[in-house]
Amino acid sequence: MESIAPDRDRPCADLAATETPEIARPTRAEAESAVRTLLLWAGDNPDREGLLDTPRRVVKAYEEYFCGYDENPADHLRRTFEEVAGYDDMVLVRGIAFDSHCEHHLAPIQGVAHVAYVPSGRIVGLSKLARVVELYARRLQVQEKLTAQVADALEDSLAPLGVAVQVEATHGCMSCRGVRKVGADTVTTVMRGQFRTDTRLERRFLDAAAQAGSPR
Repeated sequence: MESIAPDRDRPCADLAATETPEIARPTRAEAESAVRTLLLWAGDNPDREGLLDTPRRVVKAYEEYFCGYDENPADHLRRTFEEVAGYDDMVLVRGIAFDSHCEHHLAPIQGVAHVAYVPSGRIVGLSKLARVVELYARRLQVQEKLTAQVADALEDSLAPLGVAVQVEATHGCMSCRGVRKVGADTVTTVMRGQFRTDTRLERRFLDAAAQAGSPR
């Protein structure tokens, strides 16, 4: 039987508003002007042929990079299904590739996420787990926050018996600047409910996630 997750006291939209208070967005023209200013600051001429259309292209790319601000994770997790034939074990989608950007340097983050939950009577479409990862990745991020946000969204919408999220990623702010350590990857993990209290379940999740491979 298909069901719709009940409304919660604090919908994800409200949580997102707490994280990023409402601000007046600049116009597209103002955004393009800001890119032009950065090109000048970098030492190049935005009026030369190769850069004439760069401000427009950058703003268009930003619309794609950061489209997650316009989405609510609860919308992806609202539709659930109760016909599970008594299934009460871990559901794991591993190796969810994502691209994000570091909120400190706007440098790229590339990685994979492994997301699992133990249903409490109802399940969600598998693709929705990947959509929640993508939604949060399409915002300015730090990896620790991204990991926790995915876990929070699943807990809030599905009320599962347990949630586990592991993220493995490489960071441009480490490989392209500063310490410049190419190949170093970061692993963050969040365990909730049964994944925190049942060490065997936790180990099954970690072992299964490890088989998915490393960040791209």
